[in-house]
Amino acid sequence: MEINKLILEISRTESDIDKNKDAIAEIIRAQYKAGDVSLVELLLQNENFSDLLGMIEAHESVQNSMAMKVNELTSLHKLLDEKKEASTKKRGDLVSLQNQYKDQNTVLSNNHKERSSLLEVTKSEEKNYQRLLAEKQEAKEQIIKELRDFEAKIQFILDPNTIPGRGTAVFAWPLKNVIITQYFGGTEFAKRNSGAYGGRAYHPGIDLGTARGTTIYAPLAGTVRATGNTDLVPGCYSWGKWTLIDHANGLSTLYAHQDVISVSPGQKVNTGDVIGYTGNTGFSTGPHLHFTVYVTKGVSVRQFNEIKTVTSCGPASTPVAATEAYMDPMDYLPPV
Repeated sequence: MEINKLILEISRTESDIDKNKDAIAEIIRAQYKAGDVSLVELLLQNENFSDLLGMIEAHESVQNSMAMKVNELTSLHKLLDEKKEASTKKRGDLVSLQNQYKDQNTVLSNNHKERSSLLEVTKSEEKNYQRLLAEKQEAKEQIIKELRDFEAKIQFILDPNTIPGRGTAVFAWPLKNVIITQYFGGTEFAKRNSGAYGGRAYHPGIDLGTARGTTIYAPLAGTVRATGNTDLVPGCYSWGKWTLIDHANGLSTLYAHQDVISVSPGQKVNTGDVIGYTGNTGFSTGPHLHFTVYVTKGVSVRQFNEIKTVTSCGPASTPVAATEAYMDPMDYLPPV
């Protein structure tokens, strides 16, 4: 409705501009027909001073009228530009809302599929279900161990001058409602489940608990380096759907276990742009967002089969980084 209203207003303004142009053209034609008459000629053409004053006043009136029309035309052009700019913005907002609606429908569809799959599993015996769960856990631990062994061999020396100082809140939170379920480093969960992190008892990021389908926002402007989906390879229990964004301050950020990815590699994003929706993809114990901060120069994207051929992930891709390139996200986020 608002766009239609703006279109109607633009049409009316353009009509007013055309009318003003016609009026100005008429004044110019009248001036041209009258010719360029000098003051001496006006004196000779009029028998008395009163008539002369009348002619001069009439001439000035035409000049003033033309000036008013020109000013009015300028104002109308400015108004037209403003209306067109407003119309363009409204159309952009509409496209953005349509994209969000499409992504949210995808989340809903994925949720239905997962429920159907869960129902199939629960129809099986509990014993069989526990066996499958144990197999997934074992496969995930093997994948992570291979990844951590590979990362331990990467040579990288961090120059502190190339990144923001710790304690500087350069990022906004990627979720509006912040619930931290696991911190970075040697958390109690990491210590109890070191196998889940390749034998090293630390968590390489933070986990934010949230409902499935929650909007993920870019915490800072940047460029999407890569996206991936490890679930496309059967048996690859890893990040699921993930996005890696490079920022101009020397840091990069990872968003994992997404349900929907709303950006593509090479895309520029601004702070607060929608980049995806949270989910439960990959190896995940429940819907959440895993958020990692890397030093940009220390992280690269590799296929799992480059890391070790025995991995079950094969052609699926993942960010890899030297241990020194992992930063504690809490050092760069505002207080909760």
